[in-house]
Amino acid sequence: MKNVKVLDCTLRDGGRIIDCAFQNEEISGLTRKLGNAKIDIVEVGFLRDWRKVNYKGNSTFFTDVDQIKPFLDKTNKNVMYVAFIDYGMFDFQSLKPYDGTSIDGIRFGFTKQNYIDSKDDILRCIGIIKQQGYKLFVQGVNSLNYSDREILELVDMINEVHPYSFGIVDTYGAMYVDDVDRLYGLIDHNMDSDICINFHSHNNYQLSFAFAQEIIKLSQGTRQVIIDSTLAGMGKVAGNLNTELLVDYLVRKMHYDYEIDNILDMIDDYIYKYSLDYKWGYSIPAMMAGIYKSHPNNVIYLTEKFRLDTKDIGNLLAMIDPKKRQRYDYDNIEKLYIEYIADKVDDYNSIEKIKKLIDEREVVVLAPGNTLNTHHEEIEQYIKTHNVFVISVNFISDYPKAYAFYGNPKRYNMNAQKRRGRGVIVSSNVKANEDDIIVNYHGLINRGYKYFENSTIMLLNLLKKIEPPQISIAGFDGFRADKEDNYADVSFQNVRHIKEFDDLNKEIGNMLVKLAKTMSGKCNIKFLTPSIYQDTLIKSNLEL
Repeated sequence: MKNVKVLDCTLRDGGRIIDCAFQNEEISGLTRKLGNAKIDIVEVGFLRDWRKVNYKGNSTFFTDVDQIKPFLDKTNKNVMYVAFIDYGMFDFQSLKPYDGTSIDGIRFGFTKQNYIDSKDDILRCIGIIKQQGYKLFVQGVNSLNYSDREILELVDMINEVHPYSFGIVDTYGAMYVDDVDRLYGLIDHNMDSDICINFHSHNNYQLSFAFAQEIIKLSQGTRQVIIDSTLAGMGKVAGNLNTELLVDYLVRKMHYDYEIDNILDMIDDYIYKYSLDYKWGYSIPAMMAGIYKSHPNNVIYLTEKFRLDTKDIGNLLAMIDPKKRQRYDYDNIEKLYIEYIADKVDDYNSIEKIKKLIDEREVVVLAPGNTLNTHHEEIEQYIKTHNVFVISVNFISDYPKAYAFYGNPKRYNMNAQKRRGRGVIVSSNVKANEDDIIVNYHGLINRGYKYFENSTIMLLNLLKKIEPPQISIAGFDGFRADKEDNYADVSFQNVRHIKEFDDLNKEIGNMLVKLAKTMSGKCNIKFLTPSIYQDTLIKSNLEL
């Protein structure tokens, strides 16, 4: 007996690219022919609140199970028909009992935030689906958003309600194979063995077909698994796993009995025409949506509205709060776009100029920590005896030929007198003088971190583009709440942030480790003065 079932969701998830506006004859043709091709489960569309959707046909946004009846071939006993309900978007009091003439199951999806805020109501909805006699498919939207502990808590709930299946969902196309392995292992080892594992992916990284094969391998022929797909991979932005690829694999490698010719005929007859007017599949913007775990509508809007370069799309997605990124708010995007454009510069010539200044020499970075004072003589001796290029961070150093880097507008303005006649590099978020070398602010920060504007990290990101043979750092001490002299210059000290020092040290350490790993083999990083972050690098097994 086969343990892998194919769920074709062309009429639901694939249809989102056309706002689910399939014609009635297409809906009938696809449901019938998918059944004739021996597809195990056919998802016919969405069930939505009748007060918000005015169903008039030619759509797979249904409001009542009776509206779905005319499109189903109930003489085919080998196919199961299902519809999808998003939590909060359907009136469960209007759900009619299962009578065998319409859909057989309901896929019920909710987000982690839904689960945190409304667990009791979610359980109420689940109870109604089961009470009304439908097979229950639970889809925990955006599985990557759950920690391991939260996944296990969710599995405990799943074991209690005992649905037909529980889904691993790669909502934003952001998973890698190790994510699939981790999530499947957690669920498989802790969920009741007679509950199916359902896998739904989006193809942002071109990994959906690989994921399907991995799920099949992990199931070991014992756990019942359901794999979602669409004809020709139809779907928003990157689209979904291709039904034809999955079916061909199962026929060739596992001797399943799907009718591949019927699948190809459906693509020619129903899907090809949509591919002429609507683009889906791999693209760099789709990859960006995966990287930033963003709702596809954000990518579509940035691409069509502003016609931005790909790197700009990535930078703007990074500017959106991670929680907001999973939905779409076009007013917020417009505001961020204006902010982004104000700071953006083309810094190619600036980078080339800095490369010539450094001239493949070792770079000494002077951060403003107090060890600049306590280890002044050692630093001075090192600079005198080595052929180095010196850059200070947010201050003007005593070394006449040194340059200063400013990523902080306040520090830049405070040093107006001292900056005269000195070499200055500034990030584009700072209103600079025309003689300064200006580099693109957005290319120096990583908005995945709370403290992404640390100026020393910004400078190191700049130097990563330059690739000097060695970076030697002094004064990058780290922050200690028990010290009043964290900085070489007392004007830097800000006691308001003392409570954040632990988090600040941790994030800066993480950013530094990531930088050091990407520069490994090209540029050596060493510390000239004691630093919390030196210990962080050592613990990460990075050679110094």
